[in-house]
Amino acid sequence: MDRTPSIPMAALWMAGWLALMLIITVAGRETTRELNVFQIMEVRSILGFCMLYPLIHINGGFAAMKTARPLQHVSRNLIHYGAQLGWFFALTLIPLGQVVSIEFTMPIWTAILAAAFLGERMTVWKIAAIVLGIIGVIVIVRPSTGEVNPGQLIALAAAVGFGISIAMVKSLTRTENTLTIIFWMLVVQSVAGFFPAIHVWVWPSTWAWGWIVVIAFCGTFSHYCMARAMLYADATVVIPMDFLRVPLSAAAGWLIYSERLDMFTVLGAALILTGNLLNLKTAAPARAQA
Repeated sequence: MDRTPSIPMAALWMAGWLALMLIITVAGRETTRELNVFQIMEVRSILGFCMLYPLIHINGGFAAMKTARPLQHVSRNLIHYGAQLGWFFALTLIPLGQVVSIEFTMPIWTAILAAAFLGERMTVWKIAAIVLGIIGVIVIVRPSTGEVNPGQLIALAAAVGFGISIAMVKSLTRTENTLTIIFWMLVVQSVAGFFPAIHVWVWPSTWAWGWIVVIAFCGTFSHYCMARAMLYADATVVIPMDFLRVPLSAAAGWLIYSERLDMFTVLGAALILTGNLLNLKTAAPARAQA
C-alpha cells in the first residue's frame, strides 16, 4: 500500500468525504423524522457491510481482515458509535449549520490527542487553531445567557468523540489496511447496536428505506475516504480540509429547511474555520519537508 506523504492525494480523498458527509447530513435529518436513531445506526451498519463485501472479497476475503489490534478496533468503534448517535440526535434538535459548526471543533480534539499520543508536532499554529476553536464554540453556545440548547451540548460531545475516533484511526493506519479498519467498524457497531435497535424497531416505510440506503452508502464509504486520506498526511492536516462543510451545510439547511443562522453562529463558525485554515496553510509545508 502506497503511504508516500502527498497533500494533493489527501485532499482528493477528503473531497470524497466532504461530498458524502453533506449527503448524509440531509439523509439523517429526513430519516430521524420516522425512525429511532438506534434503528438507523443498526440498519446502516448491516447494509454498509453488504456494500463493502465486494471489496473485501476482491482483497482476500475475511481471512485478510484479521487484526493484531482487536482492542484498539473495539474501543475506537464504541467511541465512534456513541459520537454518531449524538450527531444524529443533534440533527433533530438544532439547525444543520449549527450542528456542523460545533462538529468542527473535532480538529481541536484530534490535534491535542495526535500530539499527546501519536507524536505529531504541536506548532504555534495548531495551538492558535485550538484557541480560536474553543472561543468559536463559546460564541455559538453562549453559556452565559443561560439558554444553552441540549442539542448544542450533544453536538459538542459528539465532536469530542469524533476527535478521539479520528486520532485512533490515524494510529490504526500505521499497521492496518483501510478495509480492515472499516470492516471492524461495521462489525463492532452492528453488535453494539443490535439489542437497542430490536427494542425500538419499527418497520421502515419505502421512503425511509431509501434514506437508510443513502446513509449506509455514504456512512461506509466516507470512512473509507477518510482512512485513505490518513495514509497521505497527518491527522492535523487532513481534518481541516473539511472546512467547506460548514457553509455548504448551512446553505443546505437554508435551501431545504428554510433554516436561518444567527450572527453568533456565523461568528463562531468563522473563528473555528479561521483556526483550521491557519493550521492547514502552515502544516502542509511542514509535512512536505519531513
